[in-house]
Amino acid sequence: MCGIVGVIGPHPAAPLLLSALQRLAYRGYDSAGIATLVGGAIDRRRAPGKLANLAAELERAPLAGTTGIGHTRWATHGAPTEANAHPHATSRVAIVHNGIVENHAELRAMLEGAGQRFATETDTETVAQLFDLLLARGASPAEAARQAFPRLEGAYALAMVFAGHPELMIGASHGAPLAVGFGEDAMYLGSDALALAPLTERIAYLKDGDWAVVTRAGAEFYDATGARLEREVRRTSVSGAAVGRGNYRHFMEKELHEHPAVLGDTLRQMINPASRLVALPDLGFDFASVPLLTLSACGSAFYAGQVGRYWFEQFARMPTSGDVASEFRYREPPLPAGGLGLLVSQSGETADTMAALRTMKAAGQTVLSIVNVPESSLARESDAVLLTVAGPEIGVASTKAFTAQLAVLACLALAAGRARGRLAAGEEEAMTKALLEVPGRAAEVLEHDGAIRRLAGRIAEARDVLYLGRGSCFPVAMEGALKLKEISYIHAEGYAAGEMKHGPIALIDPGVPVIAVVPSGPLFEKSASNIQEAAARGGQVVVLSDAEGAGKLASIATESIVLPRVDPFVAPILYAIAVQLLAYHVAVLKGTDVDQPRNLAKSVTVE
Repeated sequence: MCGIVGVIGPHPAAPLLLSALQRLAYRGYDSAGIATLVGGAIDRRRAPGKLANLAAELERAPLAGTTGIGHTRWATHGAPTEANAHPHATSRVAIVHNGIVENHAELRAMLEGAGQRFATETDTETVAQLFDLLLARGASPAEAARQAFPRLEGAYALAMVFAGHPELMIGASHGAPLAVGFGEDAMYLGSDALALAPLTERIAYLKDGDWAVVTRAGAEFYDATGARLEREVRRTSVSGAAVGRGNYRHFMEKELHEHPAVLGDTLRQMINPASRLVALPDLGFDFASVPLLTLSACGSAFYAGQVGRYWFEQFARMPTSGDVASEFRYREPPLPAGGLGLLVSQSGETADTMAALRTMKAAGQTVLSIVNVPESSLARESDAVLLTVAGPEIGVASTKAFTAQLAVLACLALAAGRARGRLAAGEEEAMTKALLEVPGRAAEVLEHDGAIRRLAGRIAEARDVLYLGRGSCFPVAMEGALKLKEISYIHAEGYAAGEMKHGPIALIDPGVPVIAVVPSGPLFEKSASNIQEAAARGGQVVVLSDAEGAGKLASIATESIVLPRVDPFVAPILYAIAVQLLAYHVAVLKGTDVDQPRNLAKSVTVE
């Protein structure tokens, strides 16, 4: 969610801050603001709604100054109004914040008792008022930080500037990411490397509990006790050039059309071109000795993990459990010695996934993460990492990252099957061949864009939509329903096709489309039977299948989308593209904000 950026340098800060906030907009937000130091005093501009509103405010009343901070806010405490927008400020300090201060009520009561006067409903203002009180009592900014940060409870990333200190910023990280950027005669703070990509390639990440005093000359790092420490400065591979829309109407449309290239790039790093078999780097563990694989993730990444669960159990005969990350640690699952935790994330910053990682490590599990951002918190804290090569994903609803996750999970399952002696050489070769065909087949799916757009006209009129799938296509049905809900605001649910008669069939009437994800394969006949049950009750059955499957269901299908015939092993990857593309076209017809749907954030960094 919220995005943070800070600048100290020789050039006007406001344009740099606004540009960085535009790069952070993919995280989701409902208000934005900027504060700079002008003649040693704090000045700021804020606006609810889109960044265009803030840009208009800056055009009406420009901000001078070469030191400043900016913020895109996703409301938690307090409505998304100008008054609640960040930066929050007193005459002494301005602050931006990502996260939640859990003890804000106690702090507020203490601060009001000390005479501090609050102007907003937010938890963040308690931090500004705490610093203001300490500064008023004579503390320097660094000393105020040393006293204040141990008093904050919760997850937060913070950046602040101080009146009378024209080339100083302080940043802090506790359970939420913050990076320090090293430029030429300039320094930066940012929520992620993408925010800073055009400004610098040299990044140092704060670790949990760290805080930093940043001046134009460099940065000093401190731990939670206030002890001085060093943090590695590394070069980031993130490029700001990758975030344009090109000729597409939306980032999501662009990212949907990047599926073939992303799948090719991701598979290329997993498969040896000479042997044409999966060849993973040394991950530091042996699949053959893993007693239990424990999967956890959130949202679409969780559905990717559930497809992976089918693959691990079927092809590697590996005992596998899975739970959404927001529930995982509260379930307190017993985890065996030598177990492997597997986490899946696009951003690598999701708070619940990070909490699952720490729960797994506390239980002695080796943790492997599949993640799209190599500099992310998840990547840095995991024992081993496999990267999806999806590039920046700006649309809030995950698309290309999802299929890249599936590609990595498929390769991982084949490697596990080989290591555990469950896959014969011929089987592995055939399955790897099927994987290598996926990028080309993905391009064929996108050639059905026109047919899917026409189908979207029927779906856009519905109030409720059901998605059905079996086996590894059951999670794809859930992914399709999630995408439709996320960006078109139509209620949709994904079900295992065999569960229809256990309740959901009561929902079916002629106004309820039933989208069936049914590739040919071992489970086709079972799925066809369930689909016939829906058609018999008047449901509008939309079939997603290959030519053979669509032909068999032609008599009951209201409409069919014919997809390429592929090995059932890789079908979930291609059918995921189709359901995502359908959701996109429905959302366009509904006129919603496709890239930044209401109430959603790209990176959910609070629990």
